Amino acid sequence: MTTTIDSVVKARYKTGSYVGKVKEERGKFFLVEILAVLKHPQQGDLHNPKQTEDVFFHERRALAHHEKANIPKTAVSGYEEDVPAYTESLRTALEQLQQTLHNEPASPYQQLALANLAALEKDYFG
Repeated sequence: MTTTIDSVVKARYKTGSYVGKVKEERGKFFLVEILAVLKHPQQGDLHNPKQTEDVFFHERRALAHHEKANIPKTAVSGYEEDVPAYTESLRTALEQLQQTLHNEPASPYQQLALANLAALEKDYFG
């Protein structure tokens, strides 16, 4: 499949995954408008995954509905399924990440990540 302007795509951005629409081609990047969340970003320091000591533990939000992001062309692929509603896709992606963390052995990373996700859930959905 050739990706063109207005193509609906799956786009990986940092540790999240999204459904979006290509708005512009920018050299090695596509400007992608976010339509749905497939995978919520991991919490913490991207350069030191699952670490909590001596790192800045980032709260990582999902990209917002209709937010536009420059995404490398290598991280964009075709998306053929129905596009889910943004709010429901965000809720599902958040719940999946929370479940994954609950299934891991207890650790300082797990506790801090779950706390971040609980705060994000409150912020996202009120």
